[in-house]
Amino acid sequence: MSQEQLQAVAKYIYNYKNWPNFTWREKDINSIFGEVRNIQGRIVGQMSTFGFAAKEEATLTTLTLDVIKSSEIEGEKLDYNQVRSSIARRLGINIAGLVRTNRNVDGIVEMMLDATQNYQKSLTNKRLFGWHASLFPTGHSGMHKIEVGRYRSGEMQIVSGAMGKEKVHYEAVSADMVKDEMKKFIKWFNDDTLIDPLLKAAIAHFWFIIIHPFDDGNGRIARAISDMMLARADKTSERFYSMSSQILVERKKYYEVLQKVQYSSGDITDWLIWFLHCLKNSLMATEVTLHKILRKSVFWKNHEHTTLNHRQRMILNRLLDGLEGKLKSSKWAKMAKCSPDTALRDIKDLIDKGILRQEQQGGRSTNYELEEF
Repeated sequence: MSQEQLQAVAKYIYNYKNWPNFTWREKDINSIFGEVRNIQGRIVGQMSTFGFAAKEEATLTTLTLDVIKSSEIEGEKLDYNQVRSSIARRLGINIAGLVRTNRNVDGIVEMMLDATQNYQKSLTNKRLFGWHASLFPTGHSGMHKIEVGRYRSGEMQIVSGAMGKEKVHYEAVSADMVKDEMKKFIKWFNDDTLIDPLLKAAIAHFWFIIIHPFDDGNGRIARAISDMMLARADKTSERFYSMSSQILVERKKYYEVLQKVQYSSGDITDWLIWFLHCLKNSLMATEVTLHKILRKSVFWKNHEHTTLNHRQRMILNRLLDGLEGKLKSSKWAKMAKCSPDTALRDIKDLIDKGILRQEQQGGRSTNYELEEF
């Protein structure tokens, strides 16, 4: 029997009598669970050696990545500088090169900050409706008008393919069940303290996706709920790893595991194992990021009295964050929204100050890089 035929006769997890009493094979997750807790402890130890400015930068960088990557999973590309500026303003972090932001970016940022900075507050219908309204400030998803700030009243299918050849990947719980399902979910999320918060973050993500309570935005809200529970696991609003960044890297497997476990009779071991491995990879990638942040902190400490304009500060921050591709004067002009002549003057000034240098390789066009410091 083909996969399609199996799916046609299989029941979704919410159709079984024991829903939503999830089970898992403890011995199968113990090893990876222990690894994650070990790496987590090591990174928290590293973070404790950082000064206030470096911790602030770590949180700002992580939250920026989380917002950008969570939207990218859904196929939406956000402007890096807008996201970073929106977060910095709301957290009261003084950074150079702040730019104006649009209400779409601000709304997504507000949701993420409420989840991670107010992680100890209870999850409520009102709070979830606020998050949803923040994601869709115009009341539209693309060209389509959607129900905003309330649970869906229509049926929900996840489909792909051309019109007339659609493939149904998942059919969510019926609309008339959503309120009751969310009541159970929210009570469990707020009240159940017997489950370790790391496992609870994984279960909450899966459970919310299965209910799929909104017309759109379910994936982003599920990831915000996970981040909220992970902040509880860390016992801090300081964020130092981005789960969404790693989910984007492992997006194909993410959807494969979700699609497989949605047909389970209640055992979610495979989902928990994937989630914990993804979290482990996210934590390991963070160790590299923290090195960059420490380097950035040292750089700005060295140049706290150096006279620099807002364009120079903005581009230097991008270089320190790991700018994609080579830095050319044309790229500078585009990113800083200035003329080519102004870009060259900015670059020459930084070379004179010993901050930038021409790359040694040369070639048809001149590339620039940071001097060693």
